[in-house]
Amino acid sequence: IYSLEFSWEPFGVLLRRRATGTVLLNTTVAPLIFADQFLQISTSLPSRFLYGLGEHRGTLLHSLDWSTLTLWARDVSPTESFNLYGAHPFYLLMEEGGDAHGVFLLNSNAMEVALQPAPGLTWRTIGGVLDFYIFLGPDPNMVIQQYHEVIGFPAMPPLWALGFHLCRWGYGSSNETWQTVRAMRNYQIPQDAQWNDIDYMDGYRDFTFDPQKFASLPSLVEDLHKHGQHYVMILDPGISSTNPHGSYWPFDEGLRRGLFLNTTQGQPLIGQVWPGFTAFADFSNPDTHQWWLENLQRFHAHVPFDGLWIDMNEPSNFMDGSEDGCPPGELDSPPYTPAVLGDSLSAKTVCASAKQKASVHYNLHNLYGLMEGKATARALIQIRGKRPFVISRSTFPSQGRYSGHWLGDNRSQWKDMYYSIPGLLSFSLFGIPLVGADICGFSGSPSEELCTRWMQLGAFYPFTRNHNSQNEKAQDPTVFSPAARTAMRDVLLTRYSLLPFLYTLFHRAHLQGDTVARPLFFEFPRDVATLGVDRQFLWGRSLLVTPVLEPGVDSVTGYVPRGVWYDFYTGSSVNSSGEMLKMSAPLEHLNLHVREGSILPTQKPGTTSEATRRNPLRLIVALSSSATTWGDLFWDDGESLDTFERGSYSYLVF
Repeated sequence: IYSLEFSWEPFGVLLRRRATGTVLLNTTVAPLIFADQFLQISTSLPSRFLYGLGEHRGTLLHSLDWSTLTLWARDVSPTESFNLYGAHPFYLLMEEGGDAHGVFLLNSNAMEVALQPAPGLTWRTIGGVLDFYIFLGPDPNMVIQQYHEVIGFPAMPPLWALGFHLCRWGYGSSNETWQTVRAMRNYQIPQDAQWNDIDYMDGYRDFTFDPQKFASLPSLVEDLHKHGQHYVMILDPGISSTNPHGSYWPFDEGLRRGLFLNTTQGQPLIGQVWPGFTAFADFSNPDTHQWWLENLQRFHAHVPFDGLWIDMNEPSNFMDGSEDGCPPGELDSPPYTPAVLGDSLSAKTVCASAKQKASVHYNLHNLYGLMEGKATARALIQIRGKRPFVISRSTFPSQGRYSGHWLGDNRSQWKDMYYSIPGLLSFSLFGIPLVGADICGFSGSPSEELCTRWMQLGAFYPFTRNHNSQNEKAQDPTVFSPAARTAMRDVLLTRYSLLPFLYTLFHRAHLQGDTVARPLFFEFPRDVATLGVDRQFLWGRSLLVTPVLEPGVDSVTGYVPRGVWYDFYTGSSVNSSGEMLKMSAPLEHLNLHVREGSILPTQKPGTTSEATRRNPLRLIVALSSSATTWGDLFWDDGESLDTFERGSYSYLVF
């Protein structure tokens, strides 16, 4: 399906798609530069429709007007043009005519990708080798499936992972946390999991809980379990290093076994994170995975948590490099530094020269979150014997095998709500379908209107969590007016009614790399009007979500691709020629449309996924104009390991 030609003068390769003659890669357009710490290769592009290359905040469709995208894991609130928490050197390109191809550079070093209006693209990395995988599609769904065959298919989440999660930094006590859980139950608002941020810890130290303020934490967790709910808490990779010897086992034992990042002098590298001075666990060392497991087992004996939230794993450091800065040399001061925030590889992280078991940090930095994710998922399997639930901030290709992701420390602003959609769709491409943003925003205080609209959008994030910062007023559904609270409850009940459909989409992601939240152009690749749509998205192939993303309106305009679409609530039909349509959207209403020819399995919603599971199922059948329709349902116990692989499931096709 392709031809490859080598050229000596000018030096390079030409890759063509045979069916159309389209040139997908032409690296003769600029010289190849191949030095130990500077590798650069350029190509022309067959169109301007380029997606991927994470993690960045911006539109789904990249602008090729001289924009440079840097890939170097960094702890910073999502801001346009900055390098963010994860690194995903993969792009998807839509060719003229609707074919698609993908390119993956398997390289973990600091890099930048320079986009040019020609259209063209330059890869520039400061280590490793040029190891390219090219996926010929030819349809965008198939490109992503082929990419997943290389990086690994996403893990099947437990059913409860798809329920509503609630969190904040600054509950202040386990009793306050418990009060919120009780208020949610009292108003019969669906909730599957309650979370805690770092305020549960004793002095912000991992594997501890505050003996005064969080004394009732074990009882709270027991109460959650009694009500079919789950508990998740935060963990950071920085281990407090200043406790008297013998008083803090995680550090003493990590030191004894030599499991921390070391300086070039062979001593643990000391930085500063929440507990003060810290050493950093080296997850490239298999012995660290065992130590991590033992720490989690000891904590689980007191607080039987169900899932883990791994944060600060870029790794984040409040100092640049270490308490002693970084030594001179070509790792910390390379001949060329990509355009990273802070202009230095050690900005708000550890020294690139730090020694790890597998290599130097210079090569491993972008892999830190992936390696911690792998250790954490494995530990959860050993402790609970069930499917693990992990949400990670830093990510790298194949992360989806071990964890989901949230889009980081956003703000309570309308534009942040919009940016969450391209964010979630990009992570669908990256093989991490379990993704969402902090609903109602992490920092700042949302208006009731913003929070209501955001809860409506957030109810259709694959991973749905409302999370808030300390010193902000509460923004969980229970604190708003009865009208807003009811709107929030209703949209969560709608989500819960669709859990069988959503769960089946995750099964298809796990089995063959299908996307869950899906850009419109994946289903309508020949419709150029869909190529830039990132204010709407699909669940699978059949449910269109059109949220309101601005204040003070009671209608929303969305693109409706060609065909018949049915209003999810009323069943009334719209026959679109592929056009922008104005839809009524009062504050209590989220527009949802079902595509002709699809069948959605649904269930009478309860206030937890466990309660919902026991309720009757029903089908929503949307006939196509030719009177055919299709749908499927994957169903198992919702939590056991490898149910598909073992044959312990039902799969029905309608």
